[in-house]
Amino acid sequence: MVLERIPRLSIVASVGSGEEAVACAERLHPDLILMDLVLPTLNGIDATRRILASCPATHIIALSACHTEAQVRRVLQAGAHGFVLKSAAGVELLHAVAAVLAGHRYVSADVTGALSGGAPPVASLDERFARLSTRERDILRRIVAGSTSAGIARDIFLSRKTVDTYRGRIMAKLGVANRSALITLSSDYELPVV
Repeated sequence: MVLERIPRLSIVASVGSGEEAVACAERLHPDLILMDLVLPTLNGIDATRRILASCPATHIIALSACHTEAQVRRVLQAGAHGFVLKSAAGVELLHAVAAVLAGHRYVSADVTGALSGGAPPVASLDERFARLSTRERDILRRIVAGSTSAGIARDIFLSRKTVDTYRGRIMAKLGVANRSALITLSSDYELPVV
């Protein structure tokens, strides 16, 4: 609906995986792709790299529910022309599309401070995941696998409230604001086996 506000813009395809994005881009050679970073079969960063290798005239704007400085740098180094947080993807997405199609790079304001050094340094992913206790890692693995708090509580003999408390602690330690950001961040990180 946001993109339909842009005159002379036609949506030619919508796909659900990184592999499909690559195949579709190679077939259609679109001017612009909005690329989610968390995709099945091939993540958005690798899909961006592959698409731009075969379709160098295509512009790509990465969309993500959360960001780390490393993640933003990786997708921009892969060739993305923009980075927009999903939480800001209303009017800001319109600005990003206009800027990128005009030949400029666009990065969400919430992200640029971290990239320019304006924000305090963020602990590396390894440092943040190292802060998790064994129980927190177990619960995180279950969350990423799609289990609900009630299901986790039943499986490991805790109350749902206790599981929710653990989830809150995990999110605080990893520096994310919600469950989807937690899953996004964790799905690219291989947790050591407990």
